[in-house]
Amino acid sequence: MNSLLKNPANYTPLSPVNFLKRASVVYSNHTSVIYNNSRFTWRQTYLRCHRLAVALRSRFHISKNDVISVLAPNIPSMYELHFAVPMAGAVLNTINTRLDSGTISTILRHSQAKVLFFDYQYASLVHDSISQLMEPNSASAPFLVLIDELESPKASHLGLLEYEELISSADLGSTELPPLADEWDPIALNYTSGTTSSPKGVVYSHRGAYLSTLSLLLQWGVGNEAVYLWSLPMFHCNGWTFTWGMAARGGTNVCIRSSSKSDIYKAIADHGVTHMCCAPVIFNLLVDATESKVEVLTGGAPPPAALLERVEKLGFHVTHAYGMTEATGPALVCEWKDKWSRLTSAEQARLKARQGIGVLSLSEVDVKDVGTMVSVPRDGKAVGEIVIRGSSVMKGYFNNDEANSEVFKEGWFLTGDVGVLHPDGYVEIKDRSKDVIISGGENISSVEVEAVLYRHERVLEAAVVAMPHPHWGETPCAFIALKEERAKPTEEEIIAYCRRNMAGYMVPKKVVFVEEMPKTAAGKIQKNKLREMAREFEIDVKSERKPKREEEMKKKSLKTSGRNNDYVVNARSRL
Repeated sequence: MNSLLKNPANYTPLSPVNFLKRASVVYSNHTSVIYNNSRFTWRQTYLRCHRLAVALRSRFHISKNDVISVLAPNIPSMYELHFAVPMAGAVLNTINTRLDSGTISTILRHSQAKVLFFDYQYASLVHDSISQLMEPNSASAPFLVLIDELESPKASHLGLLEYEELISSADLGSTELPPLADEWDPIALNYTSGTTSSPKGVVYSHRGAYLSTLSLLLQWGVGNEAVYLWSLPMFHCNGWTFTWGMAARGGTNVCIRSSSKSDIYKAIADHGVTHMCCAPVIFNLLVDATESKVEVLTGGAPPPAALLERVEKLGFHVTHAYGMTEATGPALVCEWKDKWSRLTSAEQARLKARQGIGVLSLSEVDVKDVGTMVSVPRDGKAVGEIVIRGSSVMKGYFNNDEANSEVFKEGWFLTGDVGVLHPDGYVEIKDRSKDVIISGGENISSVEVEAVLYRHERVLEAAVVAMPHPHWGETPCAFIALKEERAKPTEEEIIAYCRRNMAGYMVPKKVVFVEEMPKTAAGKIQKNKLREMAREFEIDVKSERKPKREEEMKKKSLKTSGRNNDYVVNARSRL
């Protein structure tokens, strides 16, 4: 056996880039990308990516492990860069388009990006980011490449090298693209959302991205020539690897600039969309939809069972996944069992709300007491931290040994999420470790309180965080966005509803009505912003609803300024 060695006939490094070359042959004339009135075939997409990769190496002298950043919405160029950059031997860094200029300059500095591609609508944001990057004693600026509108250019006056110009300038005979020698080489550098701390650079390998892509395609049941709607940002974990996955199945990528209700409805109707991914927040847009037969993979936050039930009644078939940037996107999938289809719709929704079992690219998933690293009982009650290991876990954080030492322990990756393990092996998240509310020694799961609030007929969105309590230390504070109806419930009515539907110690002691929840670009509610606000509240033990500064809190509003991420949450204190 030992004499049977690897050779080019029986071993090639695993890379999702290979999916594109295969698609250009197998699905040559099939539509690869749709964007407004533009259409490309898989053969055209392959040739464009190849030319772009050659241009990167010849024009910018890109070499192995150089980082290339991109700031763009879900448009064809964003999709093509997922293949062209690794084809050139470089590492793709997709930047969250809702970040402010200071954070973007930090990412560019930390990643040492050699080139920055940016969409025309972010020209001002890029100008501010580069200005901060080039402050005295700071880093040098990357080469800039403008991505203009395909059909009707809008920013030619900026005088920058334009994306289509770069592609057309490629001399295919002058530069050879390097073959991938090691599947452990990095393919992508993704920065965490930074909702709880400074962003960290998460590095994916070609091998991890390849295996994660195949795993998700198989477990989600994606067939060939699917029509995939890009309602999930491609910058979020590389679109949960479906950027590469659609090439593997010869699917059609329907690109839209924004995930607005009208754009989603129009795309589904015009192009016969079969699959889409989204955070649960998008469900609030779908509840008014006409009946549609679309497969939906959701994640990013635990979806309330009541919301899942409403969406599925419209014909959307929802699969629940759970993951994180460090796990190449989804790490757990709630695989459906046929016997569950005979249960009531409410019971089906409850089971579907669980996070599920490990994706195929993971070798193990467990729930442990991370102090002792002992597994908790599989009884659906004992709480511990969810831990994972497998090929789709990140290589590590870029230039951050301290953070790596914190999350890798005894051969496991510590997710920071608190959960339980059910007897059937399915994991259910109870909370982020930092979101558990400890009230008088009792642990309160904010997710469980939110699940009850979502069942209220007037509640559109709910988020529960800790607020100070003079006796118990902490107590739940609920932030609620209401549906657009004339009759609005009062704080007293919401609290009374909670008392009827949960244990007394779990009932929120304060309810704050908001116009809109602060969210990340992936649709996650930014609880850190709500925690900041809740810290300003104090509970009077007698009235249990007296604020620290009554008149000030009546006027207080949560305002965070960030280009393309402006929001205002107006707190209506009912005191």
